[in-house]
Formats: sequence, C-alpha cells, structure tokens
Amino acid sequence: MAAMPDAVSIDATPEQLALVTYDANGLVPAIAQDVATRAVLMMAWMNAETLQATLREGRMVYWSRSRQEVWRKGDTSGDRQFVREAYYDCDGDTLLFLVEQEGKGACHTGAYSCFHRAFGTPT
Repeated sequence: MAAMPDAVSIDATPEQLALVTYDANGLVPAIAQDVATRAVLMMAWMNAETLQATLREGRMVYWSRSRQEVWRKGDTSGDRQFVREAYYDCDGDTLLFLVEQEGKGACHTGAYSCFHRAFGTPT
C-alpha cells in the first residue's frame, strides 16, 4: 500500500486573500493540476471559507453548488487531492492549485482527469 501524501498548508497573507475576486454568488473557479505531470485534473468552485480551509488543511476543499455545501475532495471516493502549491491569476478571479492526486483520479466518472473528452475527430 502506498504511503499517504503529507498535507502542506499554505500561509497566504491577508493582502493576498483580499485580492481574490468572487462572483455574485461568492464563488471563484479553482483549477486542480497534477504537480508531477501538469495534467489539468478538474475545475470546481470555492468560496472564502473553502479557500481558507484548503490553504490551512493542505487538502482541496470545494463548494458544491448542487448540494450547497462544503465538499472535501475524496471524502466519499477516497480520491483526495493534497495541495503542493497555490496561485491566483492576474485578475484574482481564478485560482490554480498544484496537487498530488491520491487514488484513481479526479473525475467522478472514474477517469484520471475531468478533461478526458476532446472536441473534433482524432487524427
């Protein structure tokens, strides 16, 4: 059995957190990217509470729009994401997390990445 990754907390400053721009619903998109392969794993939503929990716990915590509740990635599936690095973009309206993905992958379909379907015809 593989060893469980260590959680790494990120010490964001109040000034950095103040630069995050939330939408009218108090949400900001958060992209999870594999720290080793750089594959984009998924996009989900965060609010101020889940962003702070993610940074504090070192584990990805999202806001579920459909269930209207805090969602710790992997609590049900076991496919947890452990934060390695955290970024906010130039406008502060999108977050990027480099994560270590535990388990079979990020997608609820069982795929490693949610971005496993391409437009167009394969060449």
